[in-house]
Amino acid sequence: MGIEQAPTKAGKESARGLRKATAAEERKVEAEKGSELKKGADRVEERSQSSDGKSAGEKQRQ
Repeated sequence: MGIEQAPTKAGKESARGLRKATAAEERKVEAEKGSELKKGADRVEERSQSSDGKSAGEKQRQ
């Protein structure tokens, strides 16, 4: 849920905290990896690949 969509003040604060924690974790992973993580659709595709190297889209086409 987005910060603007949270119905209560506590929900908005929680959403801000989650966004901040996620950004920090992403920076940490990028530093360990040595390059930026892919964004948007490219990231979804990269994360959906299984151990056999096929993406979810490739498996659906079979």
